[in-house]
Amino acid sequence: MKKIYAIASLLLAIIVFSTTTSQACTNYLVTRGASTDGSNMITYAADSHVLYGELYFRPAADWAEGTMIDVYEWDTGKYLGKIPQVPHTYSVVGNMNEFQLAIGETTYGGRSELGTGKQEGALIDYGSLIYLTLQRAKNAREAIKVMTELVENHGYYSSGESFSISDKNEIWILEMIGKGNGEKGAVWVARMIPDGYVSGHANQARITTFPLEGKNSISSDKMDKIFNPEVTNVYAKDVISFAKEKGYYPKDGKNKEFSFSDTYAPVDFGAARFCEIRVWSFFNDVKEGMDKYFDYCKGKVEHDDKGYATNRMPLWIKPDNKINVLEVMDFMRNHLEGTELDMAKDMGAGPYGNPYRWRPLTWKVDGVTYCNERATATQQTGFSFVAQSRNWLPDAVGGINWFGVDDAASSVYFPMYCGSTRVPKSFAVGNGKMMEFTNKSAFWVFNQVTNFAYTRYNAIHPEIAKKQKALEKKYLSFTKIIDLAAEGMFKTDEAAAVEFLTDFSCNQGDNLTDEWREFYGYLFAKFMDGNIKEKDGNNQNPKMKQPGYSKEFYETIVKTTGDKLKMSGDSH
Repeated sequence: MKKIYAIASLLLAIIVFSTTTSQACTNYLVTRGASTDGSNMITYAADSHVLYGELYFRPAADWAEGTMIDVYEWDTGKYLGKIPQVPHTYSVVGNMNEFQLAIGETTYGGRSELGTGKQEGALIDYGSLIYLTLQRAKNAREAIKVMTELVENHGYYSSGESFSISDKNEIWILEMIGKGNGEKGAVWVARMIPDGYVSGHANQARITTFPLEGKNSISSDKMDKIFNPEVTNVYAKDVISFAKEKGYYPKDGKNKEFSFSDTYAPVDFGAARFCEIRVWSFFNDVKEGMDKYFDYCKGKVEHDDKGYATNRMPLWIKPDNKINVLEVMDFMRNHLEGTELDMAKDMGAGPYGNPYRWRPLTWKVDGVTYCNERATATQQTGFSFVAQSRNWLPDAVGGINWFGVDDAASSVYFPMYCGSTRVPKSFAVGNGKMMEFTNKSAFWVFNQVTNFAYTRYNAIHPEIAKKQKALEKKYLSFTKIIDLAAEGMFKTDEAAAVEFLTDFSCNQGDNLTDEWREFYGYLFAKFMDGNIKEKDGNNQNPKMKQPGYSKEFYETIVKTTGDKLKMSGDSH
Protein backbone atom coordinates (compact mmCIF):
# COMPACT_ATOMS: atom_id res chain seq x y z
CA MET A 1 0.00 0.00 0.00
CA LYS A 2 2.79 2.41 0.92
CA LYS A 3 4.56 1.72 -2.36
CA ILE A 4 1.38 2.42 -4.35
CA TYR A 5 0.84 5.63 -2.36
CA ALA A 6 4.39 6.77 -3.07
CA ILE A 7 4.02 6.10 -6.81
CA ALA A 8 0.73 8.02 -6.86
CA SER A 9 2.41 10.96 -5.15
CA LEU A 10 5.21 11.00 -7.68
CA LEU A 11 2.75 10.90 -10.57
CA LEU A 12 0.91 13.81 -8.97
CA ALA A 13 4.19 15.73 -8.87
CA ILE A 14 4.15 15.85 -12.67
CA ILE A 15 0.72 17.47 -12.56
CA VAL A 16 1.86 19.90 -9.86
CA PHE A 17 4.85 20.87 -11.99
CA SER A 18 2.67 21.82 -14.94
CA THR A 19 0.36 23.99 -12.83
CA THR A 20 3.14 25.53 -10.79
CA THR A 21 4.86 27.03 -13.80
CA SER A 22 1.75 28.73 -15.14
CA GLN A 23 1.79 31.35 -12.41
CA ALA A 24 4.99 32.66 -10.94
CA CYS A 25 5.27 35.10 -8.04
CA THR A 26 7.67 35.54 -5.13
CA ASN A 27 7.06 36.60 -1.50
CA TYR A 28 9.66 37.26 1.21
CA LEU A 29 8.63 37.87 4.82
CA VAL A 30 10.71 39.78 7.40
CA THR A 31 9.38 40.13 10.96
CA ARG A 32 9.92 43.11 13.24
CA GLY A 33 12.61 41.40 15.28
CA ALA A 34 14.54 40.59 12.10
CA SER A 35 14.50 44.15 10.71
CA THR A 36 16.87 46.96 11.61
CA ASP A 37 14.13 49.45 12.47
CA GLY A 38 11.52 47.15 14.01
CA SER A 39 9.17 47.17 11.02
CA ASN A 40 7.37 44.21 9.52
CA MET A 41 8.02 43.75 5.80
CA ILE A 42 6.62 41.48 3.11
CA THR A 43 7.44 41.51 -0.59
CA TYR A 44 5.41 40.51 -3.61
CA ALA A 45 6.32 40.19 -7.27
CA ALA A 46 3.21 39.81 -9.43
CA ASP A 47 4.72 37.85 -12.30
CA SER A 48 2.68 37.27 -15.43
CA HIS A 49 3.52 37.88 -19.07
CA VAL A 50 0.14 39.55 -19.59
CA LEU A 51 -0.25 41.47 -16.31
CA TYR A 52 -0.21 45.24 -16.82
CA GLY A 53 1.65 46.87 -13.92
CA GLU A 54 -0.41 49.57 -12.23
CA LEU A 55 -1.20 50.74 -8.70
CA TYR A 56 -4.73 49.90 -7.63
CA PHE A 57 -6.69 52.26 -5.38
CA ARG A 58 -9.97 51.58 -3.60
CA PRO A 59 -11.27 54.45 -1.42
CA ALA A 60 -13.02 53.85 1.87
CA ALA A 61 -16.80 53.77 1.48
CA ASP A 62 -20.09 53.21 3.26
CA TRP A 63 -22.66 50.87 1.71
CA ALA A 64 -26.42 50.61 2.09
CA GLU A 65 -27.88 47.48 3.63
CA GLY A 66 -28.51 44.83 0.99
CA THR A 67 -25.80 46.06 -1.39
CA MET A 68 -24.27 43.30 -3.50
CA ILE A 69 -20.80 43.44 -5.04
CA ASP A 70 -19.74 41.87 -8.34
CA VAL A 71 -16.80 39.46 -8.20
CA TYR A 72 -14.46 39.06 -11.18
CA GLU A 73 -11.54 36.66 -11.43
CA TRP A 74 -8.41 38.77 -11.05
CA ASP A 75 -6.33 36.90 -13.64
CA THR A 76 -8.87 36.88 -16.47
CA GLY A 77 -11.62 39.38 -15.65
CA LYS A 78 -14.19 36.57 -15.84
CA TYR A 79 -17.41 37.41 -14.01
CA LEU A 80 -17.97 34.96 -11.15
CA GLY A 81 -21.09 36.32 -9.43
CA LYS A 82 -22.30 38.56 -6.61
CA ILE A 83 -21.75 38.49 -2.86
CA PRO A 84 -23.12 40.75 -0.10
CA GLN A 85 -21.16 43.92 0.60
CA VAL A 86 -20.25 44.91 4.15
CA PRO A 87 -21.52 48.23 5.64
CA HIS A 88 -18.10 49.90 5.50
CA THR A 89 -14.99 49.16 3.44
CA TYR A 90 -11.49 50.47 4.13
CA SER A 91 -9.18 52.41 1.83
CA VAL A 92 -6.64 50.26 -0.02
CA VAL A 93 -3.54 51.39 -1.93
CA GLY A 94 -2.15 48.53 -3.97
CA ASN A 95 -2.00 45.54 -1.61
CA MET A 96 -1.96 47.56 1.61
CA ASN A 97 -4.84 49.15 3.45
CA GLU A 98 -5.17 52.20 5.67
CA PHE A 99 -4.43 50.13 8.81
CA GLN A 100 -1.04 48.89 7.53
CA LEU A 101 -2.43 45.45 6.69
CA ALA A 102 -0.73 44.01 3.58
CA ILE A 103 -1.34 40.78 1.66
CA GLY A 104 0.71 39.08 -1.05
CA GLU A 105 0.44 35.67 -2.70
CA THR A 106 2.06 32.99 -4.81
CA THR A 107 0.19 30.30 -6.74
CA TYR A 108 1.36 26.74 -6.16
CA GLY A 109 -1.39 24.92 -8.02
CA GLY A 110 -1.45 21.60 -6.19
CA ARG A 111 -3.78 18.72 -7.01
CA SER A 112 -5.36 19.37 -10.39
CA GLU A 113 -8.82 18.09 -9.42
CA LEU A 114 -8.94 20.79 -6.73
CA GLY A 115 -7.81 23.54 -9.09
CA THR A 116 -9.23 26.65 -10.73
CA GLY A 117 -12.84 26.38 -11.78
CA LYS A 118 -13.25 22.82 -10.50
CA GLN A 119 -15.62 23.84 -7.69
CA GLU A 120 -19.00 24.42 -9.29
CA GLY A 121 -20.64 27.66 -8.16
CA ALA A 122 -17.53 29.01 -6.41
CA LEU A 123 -17.40 32.81 -6.39
CA ILE A 124 -14.10 33.77 -4.73
CA ASP A 125 -10.81 33.59 -6.63
CA TYR A 126 -7.49 34.28 -4.94
CA GLY A 127 -7.22 37.85 -6.25
CA SER A 128 -10.70 38.83 -5.11
CA LEU A 129 -9.94 37.16 -1.79
CA ILE A 130 -6.97 39.49 -1.29
CA TYR A 131 -8.68 42.74 -2.23
CA LEU A 132 -12.01 42.00 -0.53
CA THR A 133 -10.11 41.17 2.66
CA LEU A 134 -8.00 44.32 2.54
CA GLN A 135 -11.26 46.28 2.41
CA ARG A 136 -12.74 44.37 5.37
CA ALA A 137 -9.95 43.60 7.85
CA LYS A 138 -7.76 45.75 10.10
CA ASN A 139 -5.05 43.26 11.05
CA ALA A 140 -3.58 39.88 10.10
CA ARG A 141 -5.71 37.77 12.44
CA GLU A 142 -8.86 39.47 11.28
CA ALA A 143 -7.72 38.94 7.69
CA ILE A 144 -7.34 35.19 8.22
CA LYS A 145 -10.84 35.06 9.67
CA VAL A 146 -12.30 37.07 6.78
CA MET A 147 -10.47 35.08 4.10
CA THR A 148 -11.44 31.66 5.41
CA GLU A 149 -15.05 32.71 5.99
CA LEU A 150 -15.34 34.15 2.48
CA VAL A 151 -14.33 30.87 0.84
CA GLU A 152 -16.42 28.84 3.26
CA ASN A 153 -19.53 30.90 2.51
CA HIS A 154 -19.05 31.51 -1.21
CA GLY A 155 -16.74 28.77 -2.44
CA TYR A 156 -13.13 28.92 -3.64
CA TYR A 157 -12.60 29.26 -7.38
CA SER A 158 -8.78 29.15 -7.67
CA SER A 159 -6.07 26.52 -7.32
CA GLY A 160 -3.64 26.26 -4.40
CA GLU A 161 -2.34 29.55 -3.01
CA SER A 162 0.15 30.70 -0.39
CA PHE A 163 -0.67 34.09 1.13
CA SER A 164 1.63 36.45 3.05
CA ILE A 165 -0.36 38.50 5.57
CA SER A 166 1.34 41.26 7.55
CA ASP A 167 0.28 44.05 9.87
CA LYS A 168 2.21 46.38 12.14
CA ASN A 169 2.77 43.65 14.75
CA GLU A 170 2.66 40.21 13.14
CA ILE A 171 3.29 38.29 9.92
CA TRP A 172 1.42 35.12 8.95
CA ILE A 173 1.54 32.66 6.09
CA LEU A 174 -1.76 31.10 5.03
CA GLU A 175 -1.83 28.19 2.60
CA MET A 176 -5.11 27.15 0.99
CA ILE A 177 -6.48 24.81 -1.64
CA GLY A 178 -10.06 24.26 -2.78
CA LYS A 179 -12.10 21.11 -2.16
CA GLY A 180 -12.98 20.54 -5.79
CA ASN A 181 -16.50 19.86 -6.94
CA GLY A 182 -19.20 18.56 -4.65
CA GLU A 183 -18.09 20.39 -1.51
CA LYS A 184 -17.90 24.16 -1.01
CA GLY A 185 -14.86 25.96 0.34
CA ALA A 186 -11.21 25.12 0.98
CA VAL A 187 -8.84 23.40 3.34
CA TRP A 188 -6.05 25.51 4.76
CA VAL A 189 -3.40 26.09 7.42
CA ALA A 190 -2.13 29.43 8.78
CA ARG A 191 1.04 29.91 10.83
CA MET A 192 2.49 33.03 12.42
CA ILE A 193 6.16 33.63 11.64
CA PRO A 194 8.01 33.87 14.99
CA ASP A 195 9.32 37.35 15.69
CA GLY A 196 12.99 37.65 14.77
CA TYR A 197 12.64 35.20 11.88
CA VAL A 198 12.15 35.43 8.12
CA SER A 199 10.24 33.24 5.71
CA GLY A 200 9.33 33.06 2.04
CA HIS A 201 7.30 31.24 -0.59
CA ALA A 202 7.51 31.15 -4.37
CA ASN A 203 4.86 29.03 -6.11
CA GLN A 204 5.35 26.00 -3.87
CA ALA A 205 3.36 25.28 -0.71
CA ARG A 206 5.76 25.37 2.25
CA ILE A 207 3.76 24.52 5.40
CA THR A 208 4.52 20.89 6.22
CA THR A 209 3.61 19.51 9.67
CA PHE A 210 1.99 21.87 12.17
CA PRO A 211 0.84 21.74 15.81
CA LEU A 212 -2.65 20.30 16.24
CA GLU A 213 -3.08 20.76 19.96
CA GLY A 214 -2.07 23.08 22.79
CA LYS A 215 -2.74 26.69 23.67
CA ASN A 216 -0.96 27.89 20.50
CA SER A 217 -3.13 25.99 18.01
CA ILE A 218 -6.82 26.09 17.14
CA SER A 219 -8.98 24.57 14.42
CA SER A 220 -11.52 26.56 12.43
CA ASP A 221 -14.44 25.49 14.65
CA LYS A 222 -12.79 27.57 17.39
CA MET A 223 -12.14 30.61 15.22
CA ASP A 224 -13.44 32.94 17.93
CA LYS A 225 -10.15 32.31 19.74
CA ILE A 226 -7.95 33.57 16.89
CA PHE A 227 -7.57 36.97 18.56
CA ASN A 228 -5.88 35.36 21.56
CA PRO A 229 -2.22 36.44 21.14
CA GLU A 230 -1.06 33.02 22.32
CA VAL A 231 -2.56 31.42 19.21
CA THR A 232 0.04 31.12 16.45
CA ASN A 233 -1.37 28.24 14.41
CA VAL A 234 -4.85 27.95 12.88
CA TYR A 235 -6.13 25.26 10.54
CA ALA A 236 -9.32 24.09 8.84
CA LYS A 237 -10.99 21.50 11.02
CA ASP A 238 -11.16 19.05 8.11
CA VAL A 239 -7.73 19.69 6.58
CA ILE A 240 -6.60 16.14 7.50
CA SER A 241 -9.92 14.29 7.36
CA PHE A 242 -10.59 15.66 3.86
CA ALA A 243 -7.21 14.36 2.69
CA LYS A 244 -7.96 10.93 4.12
CA GLU A 245 -11.43 10.90 2.59
CA LYS A 246 -10.00 11.71 -0.86
CA GLY A 247 -7.19 9.17 -0.55
CA TYR A 248 -4.46 11.80 -0.45
CA TYR A 249 -3.29 10.59 2.98
CA PRO A 250 -3.59 7.05 4.34
CA LYS A 251 -6.66 6.53 6.52
CA ASP A 252 -4.43 4.99 9.19
CA GLY A 253 -1.85 7.80 8.85
CA LYS A 254 -0.96 9.59 12.08
CA ASN A 255 -2.43 13.10 12.25
CA LYS A 256 0.69 14.53 13.86
CA GLU A 257 2.77 13.37 10.86
CA PHE A 258 0.44 14.98 8.32
CA SER A 259 2.17 17.52 6.06
CA PHE A 260 -0.06 20.06 4.30
CA SER A 261 2.39 20.75 1.48
CA ASP A 262 3.50 17.18 0.88
CA THR A 263 -0.11 16.01 0.76
CA TYR A 264 -1.77 18.71 -1.31
CA ALA A 265 1.24 19.89 -3.37
CA PRO A 266 4.17 17.41 -3.33
CA VAL A 267 7.58 18.76 -4.31
CA ASP A 268 9.08 17.52 -7.57
CA PHE A 269 12.08 18.62 -9.66
CA GLY A 270 10.28 21.65 -11.10
CA ALA A 271 8.85 22.78 -7.79
CA ALA A 272 12.32 22.70 -6.24
CA ARG A 273 14.33 24.05 -9.17
CA PHE A 274 11.94 26.80 -10.29
CA CYS A 275 10.22 27.70 -7.03
CA GLU A 276 11.98 26.68 -3.84
CA ILE A 277 15.27 27.96 -5.21
CA ARG A 278 13.90 31.50 -5.04
CA VAL A 279 13.21 31.08 -1.33
CA TRP A 280 16.68 29.57 -0.96
CA SER A 281 18.30 32.58 -2.66
CA PHE A 282 16.75 34.84 -0.01
CA PHE A 283 17.65 32.53 2.87
CA ASN A 284 21.18 32.18 1.49
CA ASP A 285 21.60 35.96 1.44
CA VAL A 286 20.73 36.33 5.13
CA LYS A 287 22.15 33.21 6.78
CA GLU A 288 25.32 31.16 6.58
CA GLY A 289 25.08 27.43 6.01
CA MET A 290 22.17 27.41 3.59
CA ASP A 291 24.34 25.68 0.99
CA LYS A 292 23.28 22.36 2.58
CA TYR A 293 19.89 22.83 0.87
CA PHE A 294 21.30 23.71 -2.55
CA ASP A 295 21.12 20.19 -3.96
CA TYR A 296 17.47 20.04 -2.97
CA CYS A 297 16.80 23.36 -4.68
CA LYS A 298 18.53 22.13 -7.83
CA GLY A 299 15.87 19.43 -8.01
CA LYS A 300 17.41 16.52 -6.11
CA VAL A 301 14.35 15.86 -3.96
CA GLU A 302 14.49 12.88 -1.59
CA HIS A 303 11.21 11.17 -0.60
CA ASP A 304 10.11 8.75 2.11
CA ASP A 305 7.68 5.87 1.57
CA LYS A 306 4.69 8.24 1.92
CA GLY A 307 6.00 10.35 -0.94
CA TYR A 308 6.96 13.15 1.48
CA ALA A 309 10.12 15.11 0.72
CA THR A 310 12.72 14.58 3.45
CA ASN A 311 15.40 17.15 2.58
CA ARG A 312 13.32 20.34 2.47
CA MET A 313 14.21 23.76 3.85
CA PRO A 314 12.56 24.96 7.08
CA LEU A 315 9.52 27.21 6.84
CA TRP A 316 11.39 30.01 8.59
CA ILE A 317 14.96 30.80 9.64
CA LYS A 318 16.65 33.32 11.93
CA PRO A 319 18.92 35.64 9.88
CA ASP A 320 22.50 36.22 10.98
CA ASN A 321 22.00 39.99 10.92
CA LYS A 322 19.05 42.33 10.99
CA ILE A 323 17.78 43.47 7.61
CA ASN A 324 16.89 46.95 6.33
CA VAL A 325 14.34 47.92 3.72
CA LEU A 326 16.91 48.64 1.00
CA GLU A 327 18.32 45.14 1.42
CA VAL A 328 14.84 43.67 1.12
CA MET A 329 14.42 45.50 -2.18
CA ASP A 330 17.67 43.99 -3.40
CA PHE A 331 16.61 40.46 -2.44
CA MET A 332 13.89 40.85 -5.09
CA ARG A 333 16.61 41.41 -7.72
CA ASN A 334 18.40 38.09 -7.44
CA HIS A 335 19.48 36.10 -10.53
CA LEU A 336 21.26 33.32 -8.60
CA GLU A 337 24.46 35.36 -8.65
CA GLY A 338 27.44 33.67 -7.06
CA THR A 339 26.10 30.13 -7.57
CA GLU A 340 26.81 27.51 -10.22
CA LEU A 341 23.40 28.41 -11.69
CA ASP A 342 24.27 32.09 -12.12
CA MET A 343 22.21 33.07 -15.14
CA ALA A 344 24.82 35.52 -16.44
CA LYS A 345 27.54 32.88 -16.69
CA ASP A 346 26.43 30.28 -19.24
CA MET A 347 25.98 30.31 -23.01
CA GLY A 348 22.35 31.30 -22.67
CA ALA A 349 23.48 34.71 -21.39
CA GLY A 350 24.83 35.56 -24.84
CA PRO A 351 27.77 37.88 -25.41
CA TYR A 352 26.58 40.47 -22.88
CA GLY A 353 25.93 38.40 -19.75
CA ASN A 354 22.16 38.72 -19.86
CA PRO A 355 20.69 36.90 -16.79
CA TYR A 356 17.32 36.31 -18.49
CA ARG A 357 15.94 33.52 -20.64
CA TRP A 358 13.01 33.95 -22.97
CA ARG A 359 10.20 31.48 -22.48
CA PRO A 360 9.28 28.66 -22.64
CA LEU A 361 10.89 27.60 -19.39
CA THR A 362 11.69 24.09 -20.62
CA TRP A 363 12.82 22.91 -24.07
CA LYS A 364 14.03 19.81 -25.87
CA VAL A 365 17.06 18.82 -27.92
CA ASP A 366 17.16 15.35 -29.51
CA GLY A 367 14.21 14.29 -27.37
CA VAL A 368 15.89 15.29 -24.09
CA THR A 369 14.20 17.95 -21.93
CA TYR A 370 16.27 20.82 -20.54
CA CYS A 371 15.34 23.87 -18.47
CA ASN A 372 16.18 27.49 -18.04
CA GLU A 373 16.52 28.85 -14.52
CA ARG A 374 13.66 30.74 -12.91
CA ALA A 375 15.19 33.36 -10.64
CA THR A 376 13.48 35.90 -8.38
CA ALA A 377 14.00 38.80 -10.78
CA THR A 378 12.21 38.05 -14.03
CA GLN A 379 11.18 39.85 -17.18
CA GLN A 380 7.46 39.15 -16.81
CA THR A 381 6.88 41.02 -13.54
CA GLY A 382 3.89 43.33 -13.83
CA PHE A 383 4.49 45.05 -10.51
CA SER A 384 6.22 44.33 -7.23
CA PHE A 385 6.33 45.89 -3.80
CA VAL A 386 7.88 45.90 -0.37
CA ALA A 387 5.14 46.54 2.19
CA GLN A 388 6.56 48.06 5.37
CA SER A 389 4.43 48.35 8.52
CA ARG A 390 5.65 50.30 11.56
CA ASN A 391 3.74 50.12 14.85
CA TRP A 392 5.23 53.23 16.46
CA LEU A 393 3.57 55.62 14.00
CA PRO A 394 -0.06 56.50 13.20
CA ASP A 395 -1.38 53.98 10.67
CA ALA A 396 -1.56 56.42 7.76
CA VAL A 397 2.13 57.24 8.30
CA GLY A 398 3.37 53.86 9.50
CA GLY A 399 2.50 51.89 6.41
CA ILE A 400 4.57 52.39 3.26
CA ASN A 401 3.95 50.44 0.09
CA TRP A 402 7.32 50.68 -1.68
CA PHE A 403 6.03 50.13 -5.20
CA GLY A 404 7.59 49.47 -8.59
CA VAL A 405 6.53 48.23 -12.01
CA ASP A 406 8.23 45.79 -14.41
CA ASP A 407 11.32 43.69 -13.68
CA ALA A 408 12.41 44.34 -10.08
CA ALA A 409 16.08 44.27 -11.05
CA SER A 410 15.60 47.35 -13.22
CA SER A 411 12.71 49.01 -11.42
CA VAL A 412 12.75 51.64 -8.68
CA TYR A 413 10.65 51.33 -5.51
CA PHE A 414 9.08 54.64 -4.56
CA PRO A 415 7.25 55.26 -1.24
CA MET A 416 3.45 55.16 -1.31
CA TYR A 417 2.05 55.90 2.15
CA CYS A 418 -0.89 53.66 2.99
CA GLY A 419 -3.04 56.57 4.16
CA SER A 420 -2.95 58.21 0.72
CA THR A 421 -6.28 59.04 -0.87
CA ARG A 422 -5.12 58.84 -4.50
CA VAL A 423 -2.21 57.42 -6.50
CA PRO A 424 0.24 58.94 -9.02
CA LYS A 425 -1.32 59.47 -12.45
CA SER A 426 1.51 57.65 -14.18
CA PHE A 427 0.84 54.52 -12.09
CA ALA A 428 -2.97 54.76 -12.00
CA VAL A 429 -5.37 52.16 -13.36
CA GLY A 430 -6.47 53.00 -16.90
CA ASN A 431 -3.27 54.77 -17.94
CA GLY A 432 -2.39 52.48 -20.83
CA LYS A 433 -2.98 48.75 -21.30
CA MET A 434 -0.92 45.71 -22.19
CA MET A 435 -1.49 46.29 -25.90
CA GLU A 436 -1.85 50.09 -25.74
CA PHE A 437 1.50 51.85 -25.38
CA THR A 438 1.71 55.33 -23.87
CA ASN A 439 4.81 57.11 -22.66
CA LYS A 440 2.70 58.69 -19.91
CA SER A 441 2.51 55.34 -18.14
CA ALA A 442 5.16 54.22 -15.66
CA PHE A 443 4.77 50.62 -16.81
CA TRP A 444 5.69 51.43 -20.40
CA VAL A 445 8.43 53.91 -19.48
CA PHE A 446 10.15 51.35 -17.25
CA ASN A 447 9.73 48.60 -19.83
CA GLN A 448 11.46 50.76 -22.43
CA VAL A 449 14.53 51.11 -20.23
CA THR A 450 14.54 47.49 -19.10
CA ASN A 451 14.11 45.96 -22.53
CA PHE A 452 16.82 48.19 -23.96
CA ALA A 453 19.13 46.94 -21.20
CA TYR A 454 18.41 43.32 -22.11
CA THR A 455 20.11 43.91 -25.47
CA ARG A 456 23.54 44.68 -23.89
CA TYR A 457 23.05 43.89 -20.24
CA ASN A 458 26.60 44.02 -18.90
CA ALA A 459 27.11 47.50 -20.36
CA ILE A 460 23.72 49.13 -19.79
CA HIS A 461 22.41 47.58 -16.56
CA PRO A 462 25.20 48.97 -14.32
CA GLU A 463 23.99 52.46 -15.20
CA ILE A 464 20.44 51.49 -14.27
CA ALA A 465 21.53 49.93 -10.98
CA LYS A 466 23.52 53.04 -10.06
CA LYS A 467 20.56 55.34 -10.64
CA GLN A 468 18.20 52.90 -8.95
CA LYS A 469 20.29 52.86 -5.78
CA ALA A 470 20.63 56.63 -5.68
CA LEU A 471 16.89 57.17 -6.01
CA GLU A 472 15.90 54.58 -3.42
CA LYS A 473 18.39 55.95 -0.90
CA LYS A 474 17.00 59.43 -1.56
CA TYR A 475 13.43 58.24 -1.04
CA LEU A 476 14.38 56.54 2.23
CA SER A 477 15.96 59.79 3.45
CA PHE A 478 12.86 61.71 2.42
CA THR A 479 10.53 59.37 4.30
CA LYS A 480 12.38 59.94 7.55
CA ILE A 481 11.59 63.65 7.28
CA ILE A 482 8.03 63.07 6.05
CA ASP A 483 7.39 60.67 8.94
CA LEU A 484 8.31 63.31 11.48
CA ALA A 485 6.30 66.05 9.82
CA ALA A 486 3.20 63.94 9.28
CA GLU A 487 3.28 62.48 12.78
CA GLY A 488 3.29 66.02 14.18
CA MET A 489 0.49 67.11 11.87
CA PHE A 490 -1.71 64.21 12.97
CA LYS A 491 -1.84 65.67 16.47
CA THR A 492 -3.52 68.85 15.24
CA ASP A 493 -5.07 68.22 11.81
CA GLU A 494 -5.46 64.62 10.65
CA ALA A 495 -7.04 65.55 7.31
CA ALA A 496 -4.15 67.87 6.47
CA ALA A 497 -1.66 65.16 7.41
CA VAL A 498 -3.34 62.67 5.07
CA GLU A 499 -3.31 65.18 2.21
CA PHE A 500 0.35 65.94 2.95
CA LEU A 501 1.23 62.24 2.69
CA THR A 502 -0.85 61.84 -0.46
CA ASP A 503 0.81 64.80 -2.17
CA PHE A 504 4.25 63.52 -1.27
CA SER A 505 3.57 59.97 -2.51
CA CYS A 506 1.96 61.08 -5.77
CA ASN A 507 4.69 63.61 -6.49
CA GLN A 508 7.43 61.03 -5.96
CA GLY A 509 5.73 58.52 -8.25
CA ASP A 510 5.05 60.94 -11.09
CA ASN A 511 8.46 62.61 -10.79
CA LEU A 512 10.07 59.17 -10.94
CA THR A 513 8.27 58.38 -14.20
CA ASP A 514 9.38 61.72 -15.68
CA GLU A 515 12.97 61.13 -14.61
CA TRP A 516 12.97 57.57 -15.96
CA ARG A 517 11.59 58.76 -19.30
CA GLU A 518 14.54 61.17 -19.61
CA PHE A 519 16.87 58.42 -18.44
CA TYR A 520 15.80 56.26 -21.38
CA GLY A 521 16.79 59.06 -23.76
CA TYR A 522 20.19 59.31 -22.11
CA LEU A 523 20.78 55.55 -22.32
CA PHE A 524 19.62 55.31 -25.92
CA ALA A 525 21.92 58.11 -27.04
CA LYS A 526 24.87 56.60 -25.20
CA PHE A 527 24.50 52.96 -26.25
CA MET A 528 22.80 52.92 -29.65
CA ASP A 529 24.33 51.06 -32.60
CA GLY A 530 26.57 48.88 -30.42
CA ASN A 531 28.78 51.80 -29.40
CA ILE A 532 29.41 53.46 -26.05
CA LYS A 533 29.64 57.24 -26.30
CA GLU A 534 30.65 59.81 -23.69
CA LYS A 535 30.22 63.57 -23.96
CA ASP A 536 33.42 65.52 -24.44
CA GLY A 537 32.56 68.81 -22.79
CA ASN A 538 29.63 70.50 -24.51
CA ASN A 539 30.60 69.66 -28.10
CA GLN A 540 28.72 67.26 -30.33
CA ASN A 541 31.72 65.03 -31.05
CA PRO A 542 31.57 62.50 -28.21
CA LYS A 543 34.30 60.10 -27.32
CA MET A 544 33.39 56.64 -28.58
CA LYS A 545 34.26 53.06 -27.67
CA GLN A 546 33.44 49.96 -29.68
CA PRO A 547 33.86 47.16 -27.14
CA GLY A 548 32.75 44.31 -29.40
CA TYR A 549 32.30 40.93 -27.70
CA SER A 550 34.16 39.13 -24.94
CA LYS A 551 37.18 36.89 -25.64
CA GLU A 552 35.10 33.85 -24.68
CA PHE A 553 32.36 34.75 -27.13
CA TYR A 554 34.79 35.29 -30.00
CA GLU A 555 36.28 31.87 -29.24
CA THR A 556 32.79 30.35 -29.40
CA ILE A 557 32.19 31.99 -32.77
CA VAL A 558 35.39 30.44 -34.13
CA LYS A 559 34.47 27.00 -32.76
CA THR A 560 31.02 27.07 -34.35
CA THR A 561 31.96 28.64 -37.72
CA GLY A 562 35.28 26.96 -38.45
CA ASP A 563 37.19 28.79 -41.17
CA LYS A 564 34.17 30.58 -42.60
CA LEU A 565 35.16 33.93 -41.08
CA LYS A 566 38.93 33.40 -41.19
CA MET A 567 40.87 36.06 -43.07
CA SER A 568 43.63 35.00 -45.42
CA GLY A 569 46.62 37.07 -46.50
CA ASP A 570 47.48 40.50 -45.16
CA SER A 571 44.71 42.66 -43.71
CA HIS A 572 44.61 46.47 -43.66
